[in-house]
Amino acid sequence: MSTTPKSFYEIAQRYPDRPAVVDADGTEHRTYGDLLARVNAISNGLRREGLDAGDVVALLTHNSPAFWEMELATGQVGMYIVPINTHLTPEEIAYILRDSGSLTLVAHSDLAEQLTSIHVDLPESRYAIGSPVEGWRPYEDLCAGETDTPTDRRYGPVMGYTSGTTGRPRGVRRRVAGIGPERHAQGLVRSIRWGLGGPGGVHLVCSPLYHSAPGMFSTAALHDGHTIVCRRRFDPEVTLRDIEHFRVTNSHMVPTHFRRLLQLPTETRRTFDPRSLQALVHAGAPCPAETKRDILAWIGPIVWEYYGATDGGLVSIVGPDEWLTRPGTVGRPAPGVSVAIIDETGATQPPNTPGPVYLRGSFEFEYHGDPDKTAASRQGPWTTAGDIGYLDSDGYLFLLDRRDDLIISGGVNIYPREIEERLLTHPEVDDVAVIGVPDPDWGQSIVAFVQPSADVTDDDKLAGELLAHCRQGLAPYKHPRHFKFRSRLPRTEAGKLQRRLLRSDDAPQSEPALADNPKVHSEATPSAATGSKNVPPETSLNRLRRATQTIRT
Repeated sequence: MSTTPKSFYEIAQRYPDRPAVVDADGTEHRTYGDLLARVNAISNGLRREGLDAGDVVALLTHNSPAFWEMELATGQVGMYIVPINTHLTPEEIAYILRDSGSLTLVAHSDLAEQLTSIHVDLPESRYAIGSPVEGWRPYEDLCAGETDTPTDRRYGPVMGYTSGTTGRPRGVRRRVAGIGPERHAQGLVRSIRWGLGGPGGVHLVCSPLYHSAPGMFSTAALHDGHTIVCRRRFDPEVTLRDIEHFRVTNSHMVPTHFRRLLQLPTETRRTFDPRSLQALVHAGAPCPAETKRDILAWIGPIVWEYYGATDGGLVSIVGPDEWLTRPGTVGRPAPGVSVAIIDETGATQPPNTPGPVYLRGSFEFEYHGDPDKTAASRQGPWTTAGDIGYLDSDGYLFLLDRRDDLIISGGVNIYPREIEERLLTHPEVDDVAVIGVPDPDWGQSIVAFVQPSADVTDDDKLAGELLAHCRQGLAPYKHPRHFKFRSRLPRTEAGKLQRRLLRSDDAPQSEPALADNPKVHSEATPSAATGSKNVPPETSLNRLRRATQTIRT
């Protein structure tokens, strides 16, 4: 009697000719059989290097098949893998290599050359993907060894580093549990089945894989028999073309992607057919309610949202119908997870009372090398990632802000996200960030950094309009005291605001903070504290469309 394969490793043995990864521009292609052979060779090669379960391998790569080769290889022999942000400076990369204790580094050749040129400390074992780099061995050497399934297989986790939006990145280290890779794969797919659609679909990657969420969802897609269409970066029109051309069934995005898709001209959006989509998943940053409604109205009721973090994993899930009845919620706790609002005394708060969000589940982690931060995130068996929110009477979670971003003015708690959402409803605002700055009278006052739309030419006029817009929808104590205009706000590729970069430019009357001569606008009365349709090579499309097999029982 035939049984359904339960992981990438089993699918690859049963259906070796099925396309696993297709580079959207046609430069690379891996079948499941090809990918498994390289995965096994890398696992065996790392062991020949002397690495064992519990050791750490670092990966510095653009979106490419190498990401899944390395993650699946370390993931079956108990090794940690550390995906590194490709936009970090060489010094920041060296810090992560040092802090994580990485024994082997695999990097794309252009990134490897940058590291070599400034002579940062690197692991002795290092491999370059692509062109030769002096002092580095070719990545293909690691992929060319013994392709037999390695012995003593056990799951090895990803050790992601926090984005460092409030300080230095910290590694989130989970215990190597000793379970087999197939068992881990089954649990992963089961936990996010809602975001994958049916098995054997087509998953589009258009976000950086070094971020934990795109990496997790795409790897789960492989464990579920999907074909991955891989893009190095996001472009709204190219994304719509890929969805139609490759018949994409699911993808993971962030709210910034939604906004850029919605900003395309209506006639451009109508050119493409997105009806192959079964699930569109988003997280990574708060999604304004208006943006969410607009994307649902366009794409249909297939948009799922979840709340999670590198620190805490998957916390809550909300489907399209639930969200429409409770706009703004990030859902109810995921299976196996409990959520509570706990104050600084350890008391659990009643429904609709804001406070720090704590979670409890089967996951165990520590901040690598930082026992103080690990301890500070705990309340008994509960853990927090630093967010503030509340649970309604039906157990739906609503996030208000990061605890570090809370503004306290005149003794009143003010949540930047609420002000940002109001400002984003103005038609001439593309992006906005609100922070608190020191104020001698109120403790803190509110500054709004605004990225206006391209057709705005009069910042003074817009500042007045924005203040009037706030007065129509927000209590007076929530009105920004100052507006500062920027051509672009600092966000990570996951869409997270880097407020610490804005805080270095937060004093409205300070000349050194205005090096790029932004216009600063202050409220007179203090707040009262009460693209292109390029078609990919036909070979990639044909390979994909030949993948008509489905996993059968």
